[in-house]
Amino acid sequence: GPNFKKPGKRILRKERQRKGPRLFSAEEILAVINAAGLQLRAMTLLGINCGFGQTDCANLPLSLFDPLSGWIEYPRPKTAVERRCPLWPETLYAVQAYLPIRPEPRSAEDADILFLTRTRRRWVRLNDDAVAKEFSKLLTELGIKRPGLNFYALRHTFETIAGESKDQVAVDAIMGHANHDMASLYRQGISDDRLFETTETVRRWLFSK
Repeated sequence: GPNFKKPGKRILRKERQRKGPRLFSAEEILAVINAAGLQLRAMTLLGINCGFGQTDCANLPLSLFDPLSGWIEYPRPKTAVERRCPLWPETLYAVQAYLPIRPEPRSAEDADILFLTRTRRRWVRLNDDAVAKEFSKLLTELGIKRPGLNFYALRHTFETIAGESKDQVAVDAIMGHANHDMASLYRQGISDDRLFETTETVRRWLFSK
């Protein structure tokens, strides 16, 4: 409420240090991809390919997935910032493998939602994050669960590894960061080549293993 006082930056830094880095290794992500079911595998690949969080995956419209284009344009639900991301062949294949078994939605409001649970609802609803639960359970089964490591850590990992492309503007564009610096106000676009090279930096890191 209005009386809530946000903790200081020092306290927040100490808490992040206590939990440890929110960063997957390539081997850990590959282990998850190999062990996950069709839906969670596709969502995991979207997480490391495009920096999607669980809410991004849960609200992703079916109509936005176009395997022929190989790209996805999806405003970030949290900020409404535009995002454009090239999809890896592995990500495209994973989503296409799931589509034949996609359940019929339980309600009309979910008719255009790509990922649906066994109960035919979207994965993240009010006070219920099924993506986080299933992902956490899989990490535990694989023996790689630790503090700070969850589905959203895929987004942290993408940001970290994609930064090695040395094109932070392209990383921010894919992540959907709402930058308010002067350069972003003047910038009217970014080339697909830069976006592609940024995601390929992460792909090479992941699959070179």
